[in-house]
Amino acid sequence: MRVVIAEDNPLLRDGIRLLLSDHDIAVAAAVDNADDLLAAVATHEPDAAVVDVRMPPTHTDEGIRAALEIRATGTPVLVFSQWVETGYARRLLAEHPTGVGYLLKDRIVRTRDFLDALRRVTEGGTVLDPEVVRQLIAVHPKDEGLDRLSDREQEILGLLAEGRSNIAIAEQLHLAARSVEKHVTAIFTKLDLPQARTDHRRVLAVLRYLDAHRPPS
Repeated sequence: MRVVIAEDNPLLRDGIRLLLSDHDIAVAAAVDNADDLLAAVATHEPDAAVVDVRMPPTHTDEGIRAALEIRATGTPVLVFSQWVETGYARRLLAEHPTGVGYLLKDRIVRTRDFLDALRRVTEGGTVLDPEVVRQLIAVHPKDEGLDRLSDREQEILGLLAEGRSNIAIAEQLHLAARSVEKHVTAIFTKLDLPQARTDHRRVLAVLRYLDAHRPPS
């Protein structure tokens, strides 16, 4: 088995590398940021990637976003973190229900548990820490993308949901039309909605907004 490690804490990164090496698991690369992680996976084509959720430069969601991209290429991913990013965890499981794992660092007390989880993920299994499961089922799915929007962007997205055009929004908020266009573009970026031929970003953004604001069933 060959793996790539992405962990910004140098002591933990080296510790994982030594641990895996001691158990005959080759570490093709050990990096500290998402860009280098994506490059390492593309170069080495490992059997799996061990990925921390929060890495430079913002220490928010770089790792989990990279994990989604890596899993989309077919490489199994074991997320190994102190945090539960429920929105991304749901997306990871929804889009790729096999070959994924999400473990919490503070709850791993035995080496063999970690190694077993890595092997199961590599073989196409799914491994979730019980606390991750608890948080996923305890609350309504949280959309981290919407949380990244500023107050003004939230306001504009709400008006988009009402069916307003950019010009109508500009008139209501007393903004320049170009300013509204920039806000709308920022909304698409923060919601991870890249331009594509098959998807209408305006509609997808509104659906995300409406889903987040629907009353609980």
